[in-house]
Amino acid sequence: MPAAAAAAPMISSVQKLVLYETRARYFLVGSNPAETKYRVLKIDRTEPKDLVIIDDKHVYTQQEVRELLGRLDLGNRTKIGQKGSSGLSRAVSAFGVVGFVRFLEGYYIVLITKRRKMADIGGHAIYKIEDTNMIYIPNDSVRVTHPDEARYLRIFQNVDLSSNFYFSYSYDLSHSLQYNLTVLRMPLEILKTETTQTRQESFDIFEDEGLSTQGGSGVFGICSKPYEKYVWNGRLLEAVRNTVHRDWLLYIIHGFCGQSKLLIYGRPIYVTLIARRSSKFAGTRFLKRGANCEGDVANEVETEQILYDASVMSFSAGSYSSYVQVRGSVPLYWSQDISTMMPKPPITLDQADPFAHVAALHFDQMLQRFGSPIIILNLVKEREKRKHERILSEELVAAVTYLNQFLPPEHAIIYIPWDMAKYTKSKLCNVLDRLNVIAESVVKKTGFFVNRPDSYCSILRPDEKWNELGGYVVSTGRLQTGVLRTNCVDCLDRTNTAQFMVGKCALAYQLYSLGLIDKPNLQFDTDAVRLFEELYEDHGDTLSLQYGGSQLVHRVKTYRKIAPWTQHSKDIMQTLSRYYSNAFSDADRQDSINLFLGVFKPTEGKPHLWELPTDFYLHHKNTLSLSQTRRSYTYWWTTGVLKHLPLPFDEVTCAENRRKLTVKKFHKYEEEIDIHNEFFRPYELSSFDETFCLAMTNSTRDFMPKNVGIDPSPFTVRKPDETGKSVLGNKSNREETVLQRKTAASAPPPPSEEAVSSSSEDDSGTDKEDEGAVSQRSTPVKVTDTGDNTKMTENVVQSTKDVYGVNLSDVPSEDDLTIYARFVQLGQSQHKQDKSSQLFCSKHHLDRVINLIPISSFSQDNIYEVQPPRADRKSIEIFHAHIQAGRGNMQPLGKDDFLMYREYIRNRYM
Repeated sequence: MPAAAAAAPMISSVQKLVLYETRARYFLVGSNPAETKYRVLKIDRTEPKDLVIIDDKHVYTQQEVRELLGRLDLGNRTKIGQKGSSGLSRAVSAFGVVGFVRFLEGYYIVLITKRRKMADIGGHAIYKIEDTNMIYIPNDSVRVTHPDEARYLRIFQNVDLSSNFYFSYSYDLSHSLQYNLTVLRMPLEILKTETTQTRQESFDIFEDEGLSTQGGSGVFGICSKPYEKYVWNGRLLEAVRNTVHRDWLLYIIHGFCGQSKLLIYGRPIYVTLIARRSSKFAGTRFLKRGANCEGDVANEVETEQILYDASVMSFSAGSYSSYVQVRGSVPLYWSQDISTMMPKPPITLDQADPFAHVAALHFDQMLQRFGSPIIILNLVKEREKRKHERILSEELVAAVTYLNQFLPPEHAIIYIPWDMAKYTKSKLCNVLDRLNVIAESVVKKTGFFVNRPDSYCSILRPDEKWNELGGYVVSTGRLQTGVLRTNCVDCLDRTNTAQFMVGKCALAYQLYSLGLIDKPNLQFDTDAVRLFEELYEDHGDTLSLQYGGSQLVHRVKTYRKIAPWTQHSKDIMQTLSRYYSNAFSDADRQDSINLFLGVFKPTEGKPHLWELPTDFYLHHKNTLSLSQTRRSYTYWWTTGVLKHLPLPFDEVTCAENRRKLTVKKFHKYEEEIDIHNEFFRPYELSSFDETFCLAMTNSTRDFMPKNVGIDPSPFTVRKPDETGKSVLGNKSNREETVLQRKTAASAPPPPSEEAVSSSSEDDSGTDKEDEGAVSQRSTPVKVTDTGDNTKMTENVVQSTKDVYGVNLSDVPSEDDLTIYARFVQLGQSQHKQDKSSQLFCSKHHLDRVINLIPISSFSQDNIYEVQPPRADRKSIEIFHAHIQAGRGNMQPLGKDDFLMYREYIRNRYM
């Protein structure tokens, strides 16, 4: 097995859960999708305030679990032999455990009861939480009631887990694709030293034969420790993290996840956008500004765009590319007082920080995770009549200048100030053109990630911009080094547009690196950019609702100055909605976030959450206790970070990073590393109509024009009346368009589409697929009489508009029509000629007949006969073996067949 395929991500074996209940205990039974391996958690219900969980770490078979549940049912009946009342009852079915939480009484368990698939990355499914169930663990007989318990429960449930929380059983969502694939490409010698030296939990009847290590069939399964900053249920899992098996631990992220399919002449390219919201210093718009004492900033979101060829699913053999950006509040001690009830409260610097201590902590985190260079794109206003946003710019410039004097020049922080609001008001300047120039320079400095070396086509067609690209080139591809950090005051509207332009520029380089376009350049009004823009608008709306309380006010169309006049009324409504949310509901949302993330822990005898005048001291730990260690004002980075730059320290192969990995060796047929079975589920009955790839947004179905004659390339610039969404102007097609929008699985429609409902229901996409197929393929063909050649020619010329969607520039001349008529006569003569008479006619008779000789690269390839392709010997043997098997004559089994059968027997029955 090649080195690249010798490691694979571990797949959790707990994906289906059933909670069983007795009077004294809860039994949580988890299984893999095939229901061949089971694990059991025993939760004690007799403890009023403590959480007692027992995990025997044993892997059960289906038969063993049935026997165990049967014994529990029999042992918990009130009378032995009584069949009327069951001693073991089934409480709820679930798909994962969010965590355990306690307020003032006993513990609750939070279970995921509904999920929906949102994206697919190399066969690894990403799910969105649709519904949860919160169950109180202690029995009623031991429950100690508290009058404030119900209020804490309501506050906790104000965090809607069904709104933009995501998880995966096999893909680490807290890390970037570059990190996840870099870990899988670690040298085999390191993996062997890190392999967990533990025997399998279950008994293996084939272990003595050494089948698990013969013939290089062993595969290293790798599970990495999640990045705590982007995990939102870390505190909820603290109580059980060290006592249960890792498969029970399901880490969730908060933010956005969307995926669309870009079809390039039928080749499926998946474009995925994942946004990870930081759980540190998290909160709402005016209540969380700036940074805390640990360098965590408000509204910090890491956005990653992933591009890969969906025709090849494997991480080792497929083509994958990604680009990461970051947004976040200005890393200073600042705030805004909302008690004045002003639309724009004044900005206040809360603490003096002459040595840029908090900025140093923040940029140190970024150097560890992303490497260098760190590029800051500051979009706040520079010129104001009354000093408002400019306060932040001046302080940020001073902090960056101070920190850069201690860094090596090649790794210095790059600061780019640009007053986007001023350029927007100017009639002479194009905002997006200027942003495009900035984006080109940024992507050239940071590069992007791709897991394959440069294509041969880029050598044949060299491009100047490609040769100037930065990043870090390795034998297996390219790595992104450094990151762009974009901010305005709120990090919402202006930031989202700037990130879209940088992402659009990076998308062009990603497509070029995969050999899909000939130049790293994408233009507006193409299907590909329109699809990407819709993803980013949905991404911006979601993040804006989470932080600001309303959708985006200014969109990409606003800055392109092509937004319809109805957009202005929508902007006013979004502004009012944001103001209302900030003034009246943000305080309650902030309390819910503080309680959910464990920032505030209810304690008997201390003030309640709603009694606190402020949560400042909860997020700034240095207000309660002074740190024993003081960081250097000059060497402000973590030890070891500078040595590995420009590479990020988190991705360097060192002892500290290896301790974050769990490595275990599996047989190549083990379900824990078999992504083929995880994706295709051959043991389940699936419906083609419910296939995820049909439901997602499709560039051909949703963006390409409906008439076939126009170039089907997604990189062709189209006029507004040529796009697939221009059918809104035709009343007869409105119902069809509404149906298409409902069946799309990603973003809501842009604001210009007034006639379309903004519903984002996740229905099947087969109806829309069928309608598109009818409109594109069922072209009427007229059959005319072959005797009238002139009339047939006119019909052909006339119907090109209907058939191909284009008009001929000029009518064919008389000479061309004469030549065509003569060609038709020759064809008729050839058809009427009798083959049998040709064999006996004289040679001088054949000279009078024009024989048409087919020109082809294949022998005997014409309208009468085709030579079949030759089949190789192995294919013939496989075909004969298939025929013999149908007659009952089985072929002798080989070594691989025995291995697969033994693995099946062990997983199914042992």
